[in-house]
Amino acid sequence: MMIRGIERKNIFRDDKDRDNLLERIGGLIPKTNAVCYAWALLPNHAHFLFRTGSTNLSELMRRLLTGYAVSFNRRHKRHGQLFQNRYKSIICQEDIYLKTLVRYIHLNPLRSKIVPEILQLNKYPYCGHSVLMGREKRQWQDTEYVLSCFGQKSGEARRRYLFYIKEGVDQGRRPELVGGGLIRSLGGWDEIKKIRLSGQDRLKGDERILGDSDFVLEVLSQTNEKLNRKYELKGLGYNLENVEHKVAEIFHITRAELYGKGRQKKRAEARSLLFYWAVRESYHLRQSRRLETLRAPQRG
Repeated sequence: MMIRGIERKNIFRDDKDRDNLLERIGGLIPKTNAVCYAWALLPNHAHFLFRTGSTNLSELMRRLLTGYAVSFNRRHKRHGQLFQNRYKSIICQEDIYLKTLVRYIHLNPLRSKIVPEILQLNKYPYCGHSVLMGREKRQWQDTEYVLSCFGQKSGEARRRYLFYIKEGVDQGRRPELVGGGLIRSLGGWDEIKKIRLSGQDRLKGDERILGDSDFVLEVLSQTNEKLNRKYELKGLGYNLENVEHKVAEIFHITRAELYGKGRQKKRAEARSLLFYWAVRESYHLRQSRRLETLRAPQRG
């Protein structure tokens, strides 16, 4: 996942800003049960490798970036948007790409010439590499899992990890790890399926998915199904206002009463039906159904 300053302007002006963001991450990760495997802060952007927990990524990032932006603006006496649009996130297949992404993210300060060589990167405090090397302490960063990919004993695992990092120095920037748009460039789904049938087992996905062909197709298939259902319902005229109207009609109450305060039985039942239809996407109705056919469940 990457965040970038608006118009590529700096989002960190000094170490106090960097420490501020890291402190916020340290507070949010245990609250959301998220896991952070890798991260790097650069002047105008930052990279993170998260595994989400009980809170989805969008909520975690909303809380992190909103709080930081307010603090940054207040401290530097500025106004307006700090970050460029929405953060950029990629779904990745952990067993294939974990080590690759950890290395790519942790080499960013070196590629950007913030540090001149690996020896300085080993102790650079604003990158997760120094934590994996045991030079910095960040309780919220999961070092144990990453190092376990390189060995069972911590000393040997660190040596192998460092060797792996050094091997990546000459690889330079890798656009496919931050969104290559391969699916679109290949001509869409039909071409992807042809490639899969030909035996090629690795695809970089579109700009939000990174994994082998089975993983990419599974994620995109799930996403496509949700989008299809969304637009199907929209095409049939389903929206919250329609459902509110139907529920109010069934229970013989007004829309104001539906949202009014109080826990009268009729109002509570009406709200339950509204929430059920909203959350369940109106029973996953297909094109053959119409809103007029909706009926309230039997009340005992």
